[in-house]
Amino acid sequence: MGLLKYKGYTGSVDYSEEDNCLYGKVLGMSKDMITYEGQDVNELRRDFEGAIDDYLALCKANGKAPVSYTHLRAHE
Repeated sequence: MGLLKYKGYTGSVDYSEEDNCLYGKVLGMSKDMITYEGQDVNELRRDFEGAIDDYLALCKANGKAPVSYTHLRAHE
């Protein structure tokens, strides 16, 4: 359907007819998975950006390097 971009991360946008919602996942992640959903595009974008912020905060709290923008670009 489309793509979302935030802080160097790109996420998919898909629609579930069964659940009547939009959903997606961050592309290029092999070990970690970041997913998000929303009832409309604005809600989906907020959840996507919040999921990225949460992922970065969790990596920092655990002393783990997040998957970098450079790494993701190599997989596009």
